[in-house]
Formats: sequence, C-alpha cells, structure tokens
Amino acid sequence: MKNNLIIAGAPRAGKSTISNRLSRKFGYQHVSMDSIVAGFEKVFPELGIDTRAAENDAEKWAMISKKLAPFIRAMLDSGEYDEFKPGMVLDVAHLLPEDYIKHLSDANCEIYYFITSDVTPEERFALLKKHDVEKDYTFYKPDDVLARQCEGIVMASKFIKWQCDKYGFPYYETAYNREEVFEEFFSQFR
Repeated sequence: MKNNLIIAGAPRAGKSTISNRLSRKFGYQHVSMDSIVAGFEKVFPELGIDTRAAENDAEKWAMISKKLAPFIRAMLDSGEYDEFKPGMVLDVAHLLPEDYIKHLSDANCEIYYFITSDVTPEERFALLKKHDVEKDYTFYKPDDVLARQCEGIVMASKFIKWQCDKYGFPYYETAYNREEVFEEFFSQFR
C-alpha cells in the first residue's frame, strides 16, 4: 500500500467521515482539499475555479479536476509527508479518474471513490437529512436549496461512476447500507 490516500467522490457521500476515521484509527494526516479549493476560489479568482458556476455539473467538475490534479501532484512531490508513516489522507470532491491517471497514477498515493448514484434526488435529499450534523456545510441551508443541490449530487455521482467504469476504478456506493460499506472499505486496512 502506498503512503498517501486520496478519498474522492461526490459531496456528502462520506469522504470526510472516512478520512477522519482513517486519521484517528491509523494516524494519517487529514487534509481537506475542499478548504484549499475554497481558498483558491476566493483569493485567486484568476484561476477560474468557481464551484458555484451555473454551467453543467460535469463540465464544472472536469474544469476543477484538471486544475486540482497537478496541484495535488505538487503536494505529493514536495515530500512533506514522506517522513510520516502513514502519510496523509486527502479528502477531495473534485478529482476525476481521468485526471488521477494523467497526473497522479505514478505518485505515492492510492485513490478511492465514494458516490451516491443509485438514488433519485428525492431519495438523496432524505439521506442527506438523515446524516446531516451541525458541522456539515448543508446543516444550516434551507430545504429548497438542499433539494436543488441533491440533484447535482446525484448527477455528479453518476458522472464519477461513469468515469470509474470507463477507467477501471472501483468505487463505493454509500446511498444504502452506508456503515456496512464503510466497514467493507476499512477491512482492507486490517
């Protein structure tokens, strides 16, 4: 197993939960790429990273992924976490399999995708409400906004699933039996 892990996939599919558990249980340094992306978006608008863009979700994800993958590669190549065993776990939404292959497949990292593609937006909304806690960015948003976001979450999940199938990446579907799926994922680390 490589020293660093990337936990990627759709919003609210369990990436942060998995990353936090890996950090607590095995000592990985947890790095939330969502915070870094938000910083780029706010401080460096010239990069063109706009997570709220009105364009097609697949196009938005592809654009952000193409910019984020080389940055993640630079982070890994810095050697900053090479002295730690294990290294870091990167929790990242906007990283597609095609960009992982292009920029990161030979780096000191492994990637795992988490999605919620096998549900309708209405079912995804119910799941979101079921798992929503105060620390989640969705906790304080109005239900009508969340319902619209769930449409995007399902679409993003289907796009990620399509890319995973196309490039031969495994993925974890967390729409149902979430804790069992998490246990299945963790079983490879024992």
